[in-house]
Amino acid sequence: MSDDAPTLESLGAFDAQLTSELDTMWLLIGTILVFFMQTGFAMLEVGSVNKKNTRNILLKNVLDASIGGLVWWLIGFGIAMGDSPSRFIGTSMFGLVASDFEDGSGYTYGSWLFQWAFAATTATIVSGAVAERVTLTAYLTYSISLTAFIYPVVVQNGWGGNGLFSPWLGSDDPKDYFAECGVVDFAGSGVVHMCGGVAAFVGTSFLGPRTGWKEGTLSTPEYGPIFQTLGTLILWFGWYGFN
Repeated sequence: MSDDAPTLESLGAFDAQLTSELDTMWLLIGTILVFFMQTGFAMLEVGSVNKKNTRNILLKNVLDASIGGLVWWLIGFGIAMGDSPSRFIGTSMFGLVASDFEDGSGYTYGSWLFQWAFAATTATIVSGAVAERVTLTAYLTYSISLTAFIYPVVVQNGWGGNGLFSPWLGSDDPKDYFAECGVVDFAGSGVVHMCGGVAAFVGTSFLGPRTGWKEGTLSTPEYGPIFQTLGTLILWFGWYGFN
């Protein structure tokens, strides 16, 4: 037999490497689809606000992803996915550098990017809810707080490796899990949507309805239905990566 012939050991290593790389590719496809939902949110919101507020609402959507990405890298990801002896908040993985992502397949980087796309989505849910009723500074304070502290704690509890409600503890003892099974929320209906929805509800509870709605003068621009439809279809498409 040739010395170059594959062995069971080499085939096993190749299979493990290929599996990891395919997992990474699948994760990145989902990331692209989820991040593309930012476009859907932007279009939907542009079609639902007065023409004078178009630039403001678009800027908020861009800042959710860009500034949100910075605070997620610096603080949020560590709280969300770092080691958590308390089972409530992560205490490691803050401000990761290139060497922290070197795992041979890119999966660690893909995982970070995937979670960032979710974080950006959570923040953007709020932007539409408080549209036309909050200053840019106030909104950025809200968005940064949500991305850096509030949402990451929810992620740690629901998806963290040692989270209080996580079903992915790696233990064979049912008693280690909440309700002996953990809370399975793979697609983020509670972790992402409930967190963003509750944040939006709190914000709108303080702000109240838009002035135009109260006065009966609220009107969207003529192109409103076009962008509303476009945004809805893009969000629909992106949800296939979300779920």
